[in-house]
Amino acid sequence: MTAERFFCADAARARGDALPGTAPYGLVWVLVEYHAPWPANGYDGLALDPVTKSLLYEAARAVRARILLIRRHGRRPEGAGPPRWAVLRYDGTGAHRQQWGTWERDEDLALAAAALGSPGEPGHPPVVLVCAHGRHDTCCALRGRPAARTLAERWPDLVWECTHVGGDRFAANVLVAPDGVYYGGLDAASAVTVVGQHLADRVHAAHLRGYTDLFPAQQAAVAAVLARFGPAGRHAYTVTGTSRAGQHWLIRLTGPSPGATAYDVEVTAHRAPPHQLTCHGPATSAAMVHEVTAIRVG
Repeated sequence: MTAERFFCADAARARGDALPGTAPYGLVWVLVEYHAPWPANGYDGLALDPVTKSLLYEAARAVRARILLIRRHGRRPEGAGPPRWAVLRYDGTGAHRQQWGTWERDEDLALAAAALGSPGEPGHPPVVLVCAHGRHDTCCALRGRPAARTLAERWPDLVWECTHVGGDRFAANVLVAPDGVYYGGLDAASAVTVVGQHLADRVHAAHLRGYTDLFPAQQAAVAAVLARFGPAGRHAYTVTGTSRAGQHWLIRLTGPSPGATAYDVEVTAHRAPPHQLTCHGPATSAAMVHEVTAIRVG
């Protein structure tokens, strides 16, 4: 008898895996448009000029930037011009910064490496990145591509498919950058609702994995306050205090204006039972879960 095929996103939804507190930390992203098949390990697996490839890799590592391959959903139209690269930089003031360019030869990507040393320009609309990296994880393709298609139909200039962003079991995953917001557990319909609300500067707790400038316990605290008191802008809440005793955290949030109310959020971290967390990795792993146990209005 053939064993039933395992899908990590189906298993995570059946278990009720918690989304809040699962966004990888990050403030800078490098995007490289690449329309040939993506290697399972993304940029690392590209057969590029080794000098240029290493130059961009080392420049990204120096500022803890993540390199993602991107492409538009569907076939690339003829006459679309040379592929693009971008450096996206989170700014805590909300004036998120971007720099874009094009590349035709491998050596042109040295410009992206150089851009990592400059602040970039504010005022660009955010980029909506949908993980559709099927060679890395089956669920990213099965769930990511339908979401990418629907989003691209609605916002064709903002939406790109991208390589692995982390958290395969939460597919479809969407990263809005350089805003630094991760959403997960999406489908075609919910993706349009969530992204539409995000673009209107209304972040909802539903489907929110976290803000990438915060650590997991802080992400969980923000999500819990949004769930209780309603959606708010990306920068409506500020973490003004964080203390820890073992696996117990106390996070103080302030906001939103004009009242600037203070909230003390208690968070407990624990390991979930071991499970297979990706489609292609049969080994089990115990994910860390951050559970909010109390919210007090200060």
